[in-house]
Amino acid sequence: MKLAFLPIDNRPVCYTLPKLIAEIDKDLELYLPKREFLGDLTKTADINALFDWLKNLPKDIDAMILTLDTIAYGGLIPSRRCPESFDEIRKRIEKLKDILLEKKCKIYAFSSIMRISNNNYNEEEKEYWSKYGKKIFEYSYNFHKSGEKQNSSIPNDILDDYLETRKRNFEINKIYLEWQNQGLFETLLFTKDDCAQFGINVMEAEELIKLGGTTKTGADEIPLSLFARAINGKLKICPVFLEPDQKELISNYEDVSVEQSVNSQIELAGCEISDENSADILLYVNNFIDHQGEIVMGVDTQPFNKTFTTPQKPYMIADVRYANGADNNFIKELSKNELDDKNFYGFSAWNTTANTLGSLICGGKIKYFAEKYNPVAFKKLQLTRFLDDWAYQANIRQKLSFQNTSELNKKMQVYEGLIKNKLGIDECNINYAFPWNRLFEVEIEFN
Repeated sequence: MKLAFLPIDNRPVCYTLPKLIAEIDKDLELYLPKREFLGDLTKTADINALFDWLKNLPKDIDAMILTLDTIAYGGLIPSRRCPESFDEIRKRIEKLKDILLEKKCKIYAFSSIMRISNNNYNEEEKEYWSKYGKKIFEYSYNFHKSGEKQNSSIPNDILDDYLETRKRNFEINKIYLEWQNQGLFETLLFTKDDCAQFGINVMEAEELIKLGGTTKTGADEIPLSLFARAINGKLKICPVFLEPDQKELISNYEDVSVEQSVNSQIELAGCEISDENSADILLYVNNFIDHQGEIVMGVDTQPFNKTFTTPQKPYMIADVRYANGADNNFIKELSKNELDDKNFYGFSAWNTTANTLGSLICGGKIKYFAEKYNPVAFKKLQLTRFLDDWAYQANIRQKLSFQNTSELNKKMQVYEGLIKNKLGIDECNINYAFPWNRLFEVEIEFN
């Protein structure tokens, strides 16, 4: 199968993770643009270079996974920042449509519904977010909840700019809906990133649904979910919640329950929710009690305190007890088990609940239906997830005060040996770096 993949940006989870997953099946040919064509925290994507990449894809491509924000605005972060007008963006995406009409393949695409983060950090937002971010969130939340415009201490010019940017992006999304009605897309999604129960973003999602659109909570994992959807085969998955009485709780940065998030991600991946007896794979979910913890924010929660024994049939593990980092207690219990290649189909504890689930199910589905299974690639993927989600996010990140790569490499080596031994991996050289010059993400480089 030949599949083209246009990522959100150049972060490891967006660019190198799909490569790692694709390598599990030697029969999969994944076409990615050059990494330097994509945007980062401060740079927008080279849109003209991406247009050339799209035009020059092989004619016999079977499927295409498209992040529409990357072409329209230069990336997910630029979609909230870029000053271009609706007409400028519209002309650009019409050029995209012309290219897509020439392709004779299935197109799986998504576009974001602009998020409203509840903080005063402007690292990924416009400059005024550092002063008015929380106030804009409150304005949006209360406007939706009450149905009336709110009195606000936000300066009129700032509020007007924010609302105009939202309106521009919303109108662009309505154009994509027109394309869907014309049959351009095999699948089109509108995604809700960092979503609360109320907000203008939720109102926009409701309106898109009324117009015939499909919305999902999540963002960074969506290209991987669509990747899984493009893979032929209906995998039967049975969710097994390690805290079954708590599955109705809502995760951080999401607006649906853990159970709804799990079921939604299974269905989005083109899989089927099943009971335990008829399932192809068991999906263990290490969900939380009372509330989801968040290690980096200093928000604790009750850790896993039971016995965990791996089953005698295929299984994978989504660890969502904490947002952005594994549960150390669960990892300790898991380490008492053998992770044999026959039945173990993956582990993830990457960022939000949706991020964890989407990436995990994608890897599991590709392994299950692999025409030419590559066990070395699968172990490499698992090594990456344990190093990132457990070693770095749950432990080492908290002990780093700045981006010291020498200190990072030294601390990671301790965990590296433990994980390699558990996965049965021979010696390989790994380096670590901070690709966006911040502590939030780590780059795991195999030499």
